[in-house]
Amino acid sequence: MHIRKGLTAASTLLALGLLGAGAGVADAGASTAAMTSGTTATSSKNIVQIAAHNPQFSTLVAAVKAAGLVNTLEGAGPFTVFAPTNHAFAALPKGTLKTLLKPANKAELAAILTYHVVPGAVQSSDIMPGEVVKTVNGATFTVNDANGKLTITDGKGQTVQIVKTNIIAKNGVIHVINGVLLPPASS
Repeated sequence: MHIRKGLTAASTLLALGLLGAGAGVADAGASTAAMTSGTTATSSKNIVQIAAHNPQFSTLVAAVKAAGLVNTLEGAGPFTVFAPTNHAFAALPKGTLKTLLKPANKAELAAILTYHVVPGAVQSSDIMPGEVVKTVNGATFTVNDANGKLTITDGKGQTVQIVKTNIIAKNGVIHVINGVLLPPASS
């Protein structure tokens, strides 16, 4: 991916906002087509608006709200969001999501959510297997190719697959993933 090396405080806030607001992917009318065809024309909706209109991202939207990131997500961007579906959140160990959604864990939840955001509009054709990608969180993940399908190995060594690509919003790009990315333990 062609990712800017340094993030300013403003771009970090915009990315956080984008994740909160655009935690999902695909708007009501174009979402089904976009999620199955891979690429769509640029939407007039931002990432947050697209996510809010797609029921498969209701858990992500709830998490973004709990982390206090919604108000910052309507920035100009561009940003790339690797968006886990409800099914991806449901696959977390029992009780994990419920614990993360508690107000006392807001900072930890925000750290996980910002690990799903990359500055810039990165389309699938820009994603290179073997590349180490720096997220808004500051931590990195690695992109791989498994039998012709793009995967991400997170900071905990878990691998998730990118299952839908290039859902275009007016302020960025959304790629749907089948797992929740977890950053490495902080040192």
